[in-house]
Amino acid sequence: MANERSFLAMGQIHGGGLAFLSRPEGRIAYTDTGSGPLVVAAPGMGDLRSTYDDVVPALVDAGYRVVVADLRGHGDSDTTFRTHGDDATGSDLLALVEHVDAGPAVLLGNSMGASAAAWAAAERPDLVRGLVLLSPYLRQPGSPGMAKVMGIVYRALLARPWGAAFWGSFYSSISKGRRSPRHAEHVAAVRDTLREQGRLRSFRDLTLALDHSVVEARLPDVAAPALVIVGALDPDFSDPAAELAWITDTIDARGVLVPEVGHYPQHQAPDVVVPAVLDFLAGLPAGLGAPTSEDGGDRA
Repeated sequence: MANERSFLAMGQIHGGGLAFLSRPEGRIAYTDTGSGPLVVAAPGMGDLRSTYDDVVPALVDAGYRVVVADLRGHGDSDTTFRTHGDDATGSDLLALVEHVDAGPAVLLGNSMGASAAAWAAAERPDLVRGLVLLSPYLRQPGSPGMAKVMGIVYRALLARPWGAAFWGSFYSSISKGRRSPRHAEHVAAVRDTLREQGRLRSFRDLTLALDHSVVEARLPDVAAPALVIVGALDPDFSDPAAELAWITDTIDARGVLVPEVGHYPQHQAPDVVVPAVLDFLAGLPAGLGAPTSEDGGDRA
């Protein structure tokens, strides 16, 4: 019966309007576009679901149904959440897959969103049939002492009235190398959203709660096929190529190192990311993984 519902859902075309998923502490905002096998995407911390605006249309046109969510307290999601972190976000992604009733899904995430996707794959392998991880944190960087120092720094830098401006500047600083033609517009939207009531506080709470060790502990349980894409200039890793090699070896994933790109491959180099993602999706096991001609998989 579950598979029958999934195939029925695959036959429906979804228009991409804003919708909400109710969770115990608030609502998660998401868009739902296209028809076909399900891909659920999440941005990184301090970002918006529009970071995937250059990726979603290509996936939909290739015959996939793409659901993109805002993180807790971000974008159009509620600011009432008090629980944050990779596992909390991972549980939201799993709830979203169940909510749209079209799984199992490929989870696609950037930065913290990728960390949450990996956690979700370990937690509920029955709901996750593949992973696309863009600049993921699958282990906690630095020492516990450094984490405490960074907590103090974030508490200060993400305070009003300068917090939104600081994050906009920082976002640009880790977008090293190539930049999207809409980079300035996107950063302005990120900054303006953080100026809305309660959002800067929610973001600060997330930064103080975030601990990627909860993901590292679950990596032995990640069995889903995975594609990992890392920018060669990503300043969040001391050696991006070495980090990519560690990740691909640890979870037996396919890896792509993108030249002249920083922390946001989906935004900085969609011309590289989209073909790599489509190739990965097409290579997943037959069944719910490959679009049929009726889904739009033969569109030019």
